Amino acid sequence: MRIRILVALLLLLSSSFACARDIAPGDACPTLRSQLASPDQATRIAAIACNEHLLWFRPFIDADGRLASATVHEAEAGHLADGASEPWRRVAGYWRESGLLWQMSRFPGAGECVHAGSGSYPSPSCRAFVVDKPWSAAFISYVMKRADLPGFHASASHYDYVAAAYAAPDESPFQYLDPAIAKPGTGDLLCYVRNNGQVFGYAGFVAALGAGSGPYNMHCDIVVAASPGDDGKAYLVGGNVLQGVTMRVLPLNRNGNFWSLPRRTGTEGSCSPDNAAACNFNRQDWVALLQLKPAAALARLPRTTPALPAATPVPGTQQCCTACVVGSGVPRCPKPVQPLIR
Repeated sequence: MRIRILVALLLLLSSSFACARDIAPGDACPTLRSQLASPDQATRIAAIACNEHLLWFRPFIDADGRLASATVHEAEAGHLADGASEPWRRVAGYWRESGLLWQMSRFPGAGECVHAGSGSYPSPSCRAFVVDKPWSAAFISYVMKRADLPGFHASASHYDYVAAAYAAPDESPFQYLDPAIAKPGTGDLLCYVRNNGQVFGYAGFVAALGAGSGPYNMHCDIVVAASPGDDGKAYLVGGNVLQGVTMRVLPLNRNGNFWSLPRRTGTEGSCSPDNAAACNFNRQDWVALLQLKPAAALARLPRTTPALPAATPVPGTQQCCTACVVGSGVPRCPKPVQPLIR
């Protein structure tokens, strides 16, 4: 009898260990970046967002809401992880390739961004446009267009596709859910309202949408991985987060729900050296989890715009350098061949 109990316990422990191994701990982006052309819609969305995050040297906000790493920023002229892209030109590319740049044509510098993807001209007006205009929705639109997400309409405002998921659920690729009780999954969007003068919460924002008020300034991040458990984590990637493409880490419980999702209450005061308890980049007015619909439901939605070609994966290491560090082991890039002037 004791032997049978012992065998049963060993089998239970073995099964638990196998289940634990099925949940990939840590940042999934280094693995996901090789799946840019995955036939699975959610995986493809996550892979594209992850590829951009890796390109920006993997800045992230940890589970305690602290910025733990930031290497480059949107206005800089240095290179991203591919050794070639400049941050501000990459952001101009999000505007251009999402198809949204034409909507911004009335703003100074937008026209110059049309041609900022190539050449060496510094494009000061485009660079100023990149700094002056929030680009987080352009980033989301870029990812969704490159992933060829049916039913998604690109917009320079997060509010548009959040409101569409609420008002026209049959036409949206997302289902509008309460982030406090929904289980986040790969390809979902977690969204908050950027309004320091008012706190909505899920119920308040649904009421505002029902009343037709708005639009409101918002921000959304893409869920690229979710691993429930005792030390569960959700990993989200967003653009224009602290001037880069930044990952946010949020705790999950065993059931896969957000664990004590940090929320603004309006009473915490302003972040300052005298009020460090209010300093948390994860404490936001979270109002919606836009859950990506199953493949069968997505297949019934129309393609809104032609998909972009699959993004080129970010190399693991820089292949050559122009401003080289002695002893780094990275070879110097060859000088470009100058054309003959006749």
